Amino acid sequence: MLTRLYQWMLAKAAHRHAERWLFAFSFMESSFFPIPPHPLLGLMCLARPERALRFGVICTLASVLGGLLGYAIGYFLYETVGQQLLAALGLAAKFPVAACYLREFGAEIILIKGATPIPFKLITITAGFIGLPLFTFLWASVLSRAFQFMLVGFLFWKFGRPIKAFIEKYLALLSGLFLVLIVGGFIAASMLTGGPSKSDSCSAATMATVR
Repeated sequence: MLTRLYQWMLAKAAHRHAERWLFAFSFMESSFFPIPPHPLLGLMCLARPERALRFGVICTLASVLGGLLGYAIGYFLYETVGQQLLAALGLAAKFPVAACYLREFGAEIILIKGATPIPFKLITITAGFIGLPLFTFLWASVLSRAFQFMLVGFLFWKFGRPIKAFIEKYLALLSGLFLVLIVGGFIAASMLTGGPSKSDSCSAATMATVR
């Protein structure tokens, strides 16, 4: 069953409109959509490894453009849209901590956290809210998202077909390992965004400290 599901998803990723879906998911995920584009990007790279770099570029451009929408929501519409959006996504509690870190470190936080499992939409909306300089936001977002998506594209472009064959042979094992990595990534993300082990001033930030 797992193999059939994999083949079905692979066929959808190779659809003639797959690039449009990839662009749409990457754009929306940076500002308001909960599902990241990574699964679709990976499947499309598997289906067409010779176009993996192109897919990485599409993801990067769409993600940065979507990030601008997130920035605008935080800058212009935080009270009316941003708060409700973060609450619906389960990110409201992390907003004060993100705002504190962005004020303290600026581009460094975007470069580091924009390339981690921490939701990029949290960074984009928060950056707009605190009024982070737009130029700083743009160049840091381009670098962080390019690192993430272009690295995937390059690896599949370089090793795509052997990786595809390996996945098809060891799909069940890889699925288990992938789940472990995802869980571990989100645990690390939670620690980085204010987990109990942090002792710096931003880890205890509240809404009162970001105004």
